[in-house]
Amino acid sequence: MMQIQRMIRSIEVTTGSPSSTPLGLSPERAGVYKVKSPARDSNSSDDSSLLLQSSSCEPSPQSSPYHSTSWSSTASNSSSGTYRPWKFTRKLDKLGVIDEEEVDYGYDVDVDDHNERVNKYLIGVLGFVSLFAVFCLIVWGASRPYTPRITVKSLTVNTFYFGQGSDYTGVPTKFLTVNCSVTMIVHNPATFFGIHVSSTPFDLFYSEITVASGQMKKFYQPRKSQQIVSVNLEGNMVPLYGAGASFAVSDKNGRVPLRLESDIRSQGDVMGKLVRTNHHRHISCSMVVDSGINKVVKFESSCRYA
Repeated sequence: MMQIQRMIRSIEVTTGSPSSTPLGLSPERAGVYKVKSPARDSNSSDDSSLLLQSSSCEPSPQSSPYHSTSWSSTASNSSSGTYRPWKFTRKLDKLGVIDEEEVDYGYDVDVDDHNERVNKYLIGVLGFVSLFAVFCLIVWGASRPYTPRITVKSLTVNTFYFGQGSDYTGVPTKFLTVNCSVTMIVHNPATFFGIHVSSTPFDLFYSEITVASGQMKKFYQPRKSQQIVSVNLEGNMVPLYGAGASFAVSDKNGRVPLRLESDIRSQGDVMGKLVRTNHHRHISCSMVVDSGINKVVKFESSCRYA
């Protein structure tokens, strides 16, 4: 607003000043121009434009010593009401008088709304994750009591041969060849998930020497079901070295002490891969075998499960 007022003051023209006459015309021949400032309270559509009116007749181009073609054409345009003697007059006509008022574009409100939506979204996601985690924890806790039941029933001896020989280095020693099978029952008591059952190798020991070994195949046990599993154990020409003498005595008496050991592992997919339950059982069974008789050794209370 102040800029427009300064521009209006700069273009005020009076007939008393020689320098204010256009193109060097005399004061008597020069036209007097009046500038009207737009009223602040006017409702007209032209209240923001500058109105330039001449208070006297336009000077004759022929009577002016500074007559030129451009002035004549300009004067003719002035008589029709479209004359603009200053270049900035056209721009002023397009300007409006605008009061300086504080404009609130609602930026802060939009930012607050956006932040509020983001916070609600994050709270919802965190709440869902927390509830789901608690649910998974509850399901996992409910699945822990369902431990698979492993029962070793018997060991069937197919081959049990004791003899004399030499190892691959030529050292004389006693050898043992064993072929047998272990039978056991695997029961899954869980009511809402199955289990994957696997094991470490089944080892048959005499003293601390492994005389036979076998591997159980991994299998899937459905919920609330059981099945009989058989594992074959083999040992071919196993050197006994220092234990050969004591083994010969036990074999002569028909009572060779052996020990069967293995670890059974089970994994239950309660909720796919998100919730799993794992159990581990160690089996240790003691027995006495007669090499002269191939028979089935039953395990009543000689097995320990840990």
